[in-house]
Amino acid sequence: MRSDAVTKGVARAPHRSLFKALGFIDEEFNRPLIGIAAAKSEIVPGHIHLDTLARAAADGVRLAGGVPVIFPVIGVCDGIAMGHEGMRYSLVTRELIADSIECMVMAHGFDALICIPNCDKIVPGMLMAAARLNLPAVFVSGGPMLAGRRKGAGREPITLTTMFEAVGAVGAGKMDEAELAALEEAACPGCGSCAGMFTANSMNCVTEALGMALPGNGTIPAVMAERLRLAKRTGVLALEVLKKDLRPRSVLTEKAFRNALALDMALGCSTNTALHLPAIAHEAAFNLDLDLLNRVSAVTPNLCKLAPAGTAAIEDLHAAGGIPGVFSELAKKDLIDGSARTVYGVLADAYRDAKNLDPRIIRPIDNPYSATGGLACLRGNLAPGGSVVKRSAVAPSMLKHSGPARIFDSEDAAFEAIMGGKIRPGDVIVIRYEGPRGGPGMKEMLGPTGALAGMGLDDKAALITDGRFSGATKGAAIGHVSPEAAEGGPIALLEEGDRIVIDIEGRSIDVALSAEELARRKAAWKPLPPKVSSGYLARYARQVGSAAAGAVFKAPGAD
Repeated sequence: MRSDAVTKGVARAPHRSLFKALGFIDEEFNRPLIGIAAAKSEIVPGHIHLDTLARAAADGVRLAGGVPVIFPVIGVCDGIAMGHEGMRYSLVTRELIADSIECMVMAHGFDALICIPNCDKIVPGMLMAAARLNLPAVFVSGGPMLAGRRKGAGREPITLTTMFEAVGAVGAGKMDEAELAALEEAACPGCGSCAGMFTANSMNCVTEALGMALPGNGTIPAVMAERLRLAKRTGVLALEVLKKDLRPRSVLTEKAFRNALALDMALGCSTNTALHLPAIAHEAAFNLDLDLLNRVSAVTPNLCKLAPAGTAAIEDLHAAGGIPGVFSELAKKDLIDGSARTVYGVLADAYRDAKNLDPRIIRPIDNPYSATGGLACLRGNLAPGGSVVKRSAVAPSMLKHSGPARIFDSEDAAFEAIMGGKIRPGDVIVIRYEGPRGGPGMKEMLGPTGALAGMGLDDKAALITDGRFSGATKGAAIGHVSPEAAEGGPIALLEEGDRIVIDIEGRSIDVALSAEELARRKAAWKPLPPKVSSGYLARYARQVGSAAAGAVFKAPGAD
C-alpha cells in the first residue's frame, strides 16, 4: 500500500508517533488509509453540511475495513462573490483546489481518495486532481438545495436566478423593494447547491456520466437521508475500487467524456461545463475541443428545461428518475455508451432498470424540446477560437440576431448602463477584457444578464463577452469568446456601433467588417495595462491559457 511509506518499518517510528497523536492505534496501520477531501465551510450554503457527509463516508470506509482521514478543501460561493471584486477569485480557485489535493495526498501517503465537493469550481477542481494523481478515487457531492417557495397561492419555485432577475425588475420599476425582500427571504431555503441546472448541479450530474460517482450523485436533495446513505455507500465503494486498483484514467476515457457531453446536451447544462470538461480531460492526458461539443450536440436532443431555461428544479428531476431516467431515454437511440467503465461497474448498470417517471420533466426521446443539444459552440471572425452559448435558455426570436455593438471594457460599466436604461432592444452588449487573463479570472456575468431579464430585454438584446456566465444565466448570452481581448482577439477590435451577426442554429458569430479592416484595427491596437499587478491573480494571469482549451495553466515555456 502507498501508506506503507508513512506507517511501516523502524524508520517510520516518528511518523507513527504523529499518527498516534491523532488517536491512531497500531491495528490501523495495517489497513488502507483513505483520504477524504471535504470542502466543508461556513460561507458556502452548498458546503455548510459537508462535514455530515464526510462523517457518513468515513463510516462507510470503516465498515469496509479502511481508515478514513478527513482533510479540508477551499471553495468560493459564486453567488456571494458575484458582481464585485470577489468574482475574480472564483475560477482561479479551481487550479488551487487541484493543486492542494495533490499536495495533501502525496504528502501523507493516502492509498485512495474520496472527494466531497458540491459547488461550482470545487467539482472540476477535484476531478482534475483525481485525474492528475490517478489513484483510486470516488466522488459524492453535497446535493442540490430545495427550491424556494413563496407563501400563499401559486407557490412557484424560486431559485437564485429569480433573485438576480428581481434586481433588474426593481431597476425597471416592475417590482418594489418590499417584494424583493420577500423573495430574498424565500429563495434559498437551506443547505445545498443552488436549486437549478446551474454550474454546480451541472457538474455533479456530469460526474455521474463520467462514471466517477454512484447514481444519484447529481440529484438527490442535500437534506434527504438518502444523500447520507449515498455517502456511506461511497465510503464502502472506495475500498472496492482500491482492491481492484481501478484508477481514474481507466474511467475518464473518451467514451466517458462523450457520455458526459451527451448528458450535458440532454439536460441543457451550464456553459461552464464547456470550460471544465476540457480542463479535466487535459489532466487525463487527452484533448477535448469545442468542436466535439458541437458534434455531440448535433445528434443529441434537449430533453429537459430546468431553471433557468424553465421552472423545474433539480428536486423535480430527481423525482422524475434522476440522471438514470435521462440515460434511459438517451439509450433508446444509442446516444449513451453503456459499456463505459465506472467506479461501480459499467454505465449501463446505472440505467438498466431505470425509467422516465415524469415526461413533463424529462421529455421522451421522440418528443424533445429540440432535436439538438442545450449548448452550442459558435465560431466566426469575432470568435475564431470559439465561444459558447446555452442554446436551451435562448428565446426562439434570438436564435438569429443582428444588432449594433455596445462596447464596455468591464462588467461594472455594462451593468451600470443596463440599470441606467441605456440599452435598447436590438443592441448587442459587448463586455470585454474580462477573460481568463484580462479579468483576470474570467468573471461570471449573472449581474448583467439577470438585470436584462428582469427588465424584459433578455429576448430583445444579446450579450457577448470573453468572460463567462453563471449556469443561472438565460437569454442570448454568448461567453468564452476566444481569443480574449487581452490577447488582442477580434473582440478587442470592436467599436461602438459595429454590426454583430449572431446565428446560434448556424453556429456562427461575426462582425460585419472586412478582413482588411480587422487587420488595420489589429495593427493599431494596444493592450490595456494589467488590472492586477501583484498577488495570486497576477500570477494566474501570467500562467493561464485560453478559455477554448479550458483555461488551464500553460505548459512551462509556452507562449
